Amino acid sequence: MNSVQSNRNFGLDILRVVACYMVLQIHTGEFYYISPQGTVLHTADAWWVGWYNSLFRVCVPLFVMLSGYYLFPVGNTKAFLKKRFARVAIPFLIWCVLYAVYQYCIGTATLQQAGENILNIPVNYGTDIGHLWFVYMLLGIYLFAPLISAWVQTATRGGMQLYLALWAVAMCLPYIHLLFPVVLGECYWNKSPMLYYFSGFLGYVILANYIKRFYMQPQAGQYIVAVLLIIAGYAITAGGFTHLLAKKDVVEQLELTWGFETINVAMMAAGVFLLFKNITARNTSATVKLVTDISAKSYGIYLAHIMVLDNLYPLINPLFASAAIKVPLIAVVSFIGTYLVVKCLSFLPKSKWLIG
Repeated sequence: MNSVQSNRNFGLDILRVVACYMVLQIHTGEFYYISPQGTVLHTADAWWVGWYNSLFRVCVPLFVMLSGYYLFPVGNTKAFLKKRFARVAIPFLIWCVLYAVYQYCIGTATLQQAGENILNIPVNYGTDIGHLWFVYMLLGIYLFAPLISAWVQTATRGGMQLYLALWAVAMCLPYIHLLFPVVLGECYWNKSPMLYYFSGFLGYVILANYIKRFYMQPQAGQYIVAVLLIIAGYAITAGGFTHLLAKKDVVEQLELTWGFETINVAMMAAGVFLLFKNITARNTSATVKLVTDISAKSYGIYLAHIMVLDNLYPLINPLFASAAIKVPLIAVVSFIGTYLVVKCLSFLPKSKWLIG
């Protein structure tokens, strides 16, 4: 089947929309397992979040894989960085200011604090809006992309497999640390031990390009492998969260198996990517156009969604008793609402500098 547009992969457009929705449901779930004081809520609602949102922990890795898939080759480094930074950093800076003003308007920050938050933007996004951390990580990958572009394009299958194997070992370190707190040269005066350079989100970029180069075409058994990866990864992710829920009061400890840099989340991300990558569309139907439009506006939705979610949560939350209903419902309504807001913003002059 031919795709709708030769320069787009419709399956990856769908995946970007799905990943964007996953982000909203992840953040919706936080209301139900994190107390206002920042401790763990040991409730039935938190249990539902564990089973629902464990699969959705692939949201950020999928965004990184999607960005990495289209990242190479890097031609002129200056032009590449100028284009990428402009389209990502400028909307990010604007939204940092908007969130500082927003917090002042809703009374969670004084005018002085809002001003200080704006002045603090060059240091670390300036205000306590946690989802903005993603942009710093993404810009870091952009900075590194010109250095590895040639290798990503020309490396042998074996060479990429070696990198991914070492990356997989590094992704096991959160669990290895439970038995051995320091390994492979770790100590307080050495923050870059043996596998330091094979850890982190760059592995998702390499994984996406490995699939692109060697497994992009449908192959026998590929979907079975994808499903098995998802099932195995989900079992560890959800099983770990629900097991720790009864034992941990610190959110960081509870979210051990939810880490984006864990092998189980990487397994799920790889499986989901494999499932979606070859989906195509036969025509330019309204649904296809809508998916493509949401995909194109996903960065704007990511930046803006906290404002919409924060205002819809208190309206919908009292209407139902269980998070089994509330979490997906609030997430869906917030997703639709944020898309509509971003859609309206897209009609403004120079809107690309606001929504990406």
